[in-house]
Amino acid sequence: MSYCEHCEGQRFDRARVLRALRQVRKQLRRGNRCRPDEALDLALQAIKNLEIPHLELIEMGDEIVH
Repeated sequence: MSYCEHCEGQRFDRARVLRALRQVRKQLRRGNRCRPDEALDLALQAIKNLEIPHLELIEMGDEIVH
């Protein structure tokens, strides 16, 4: 099965996000114990650091462009 360029890009982005989240999970299991909200902050920061354009929303008036 082949995917259009946009969908293939989204699949690649999804894979990068999953790898980043698995890395955060490994770090937390190694002893970096923290509160749940801190763990979520670490996960969100890891994803933001990937600089995936699909995740950034731009509001233009009543429209949202992604």
